[in-house]
Amino acid sequence: MDESPFRPESVDDPRITGRFCQRISGPAGDCYLLGVVHDHPASINRVMRVADAVDPAVLALELPPAALPLYRVYARDGDSSDSGDSSTSATHTSPATDTDPDRSTDTPHTTHPTYTPPAHGGEMSAAISATDAELVGIDAPNWSFLRRLVTRLVADRVSAGTARRLLSSLGGATRDALRCRVAATLTHATSMTITRGDPIEYDCDFDDPPEAQAAHERAHVASVQALLGSVQTDDSALAYRDETRERCMIDRLTEIRAENDGTVLAIVGIDHLETVATALSAGETATTGTSDHTDSSTTSP
Repeated sequence: MDESPFRPESVDDPRITGRFCQRISGPAGDCYLLGVVHDHPASINRVMRVADAVDPAVLALELPPAALPLYRVYARDGDSSDSGDSSTSATHTSPATDTDPDRSTDTPHTTHPTYTPPAHGGEMSAAISATDAELVGIDAPNWSFLRRLVTRLVADRVSAGTARRLLSSLGGATRDALRCRVAATLTHATSMTITRGDPIEYDCDFDDPPEAQAAHERAHVASVQALLGSVQTDDSALAYRDETRERCMIDRLTEIRAENDGTVLAIVGIDHLETVATALSAGETATTGTSDHTDSSTTSP
């Protein structure tokens, strides 16, 4: 990686802002956190561009470890129908709208690189295709998640109903991870490409201008958050699961940073970004005794 680190706020791309990209500095190196909306064109472009720019030593994905082989296959195969080359992702550039009034009119017109992502796997396989970094799955189900969840359930003496709902949810996640493992094996062994599921479709295309993609993604995030905020729920099982998942992701990223001297790039759902970034930042502050956190802003979507 270059001596000058990649700084999200210096990038002239509306899809890469402090709302979706945060940088945490520490003695062991930089950790970049990218928040994504599953299968959204803006998120796919974001992860590919940042992965290419920061050249991470480790790529940490919000995927269960058992699902990684399938997404490696997706990334390896790429979109061969378009690019004709499964080993690399083609790029081209499109004009960007310069809205900075302080920028000189003599500045050459900016262009944004547009990447050709793999045909399957959304932003996760797209990130894998953009770097040769070591891959790590940081999401549940895994042993750390199970240990932490059981310890918390016992300590809190949760009700039988909550425990049953948690076990049902965990069982579904485990089956899904195992299906990914089987799908990867079949895809390796046959000429078929086994997909995990149909991608989510948005009223926004991958080739739309960056400004249109960014605006659509921000509007989508805002509408989902407003909807969730209006729903009253006492589902303690869901809260236990999500809080435990986040804590495990934070712990795993802390371990990864301690074990590696290079840059770490982590890709998580946008709803997890602030919680994970705040926890990792607090860990750096406790370790170094300083408040040096991120180079990102906290602009609203």
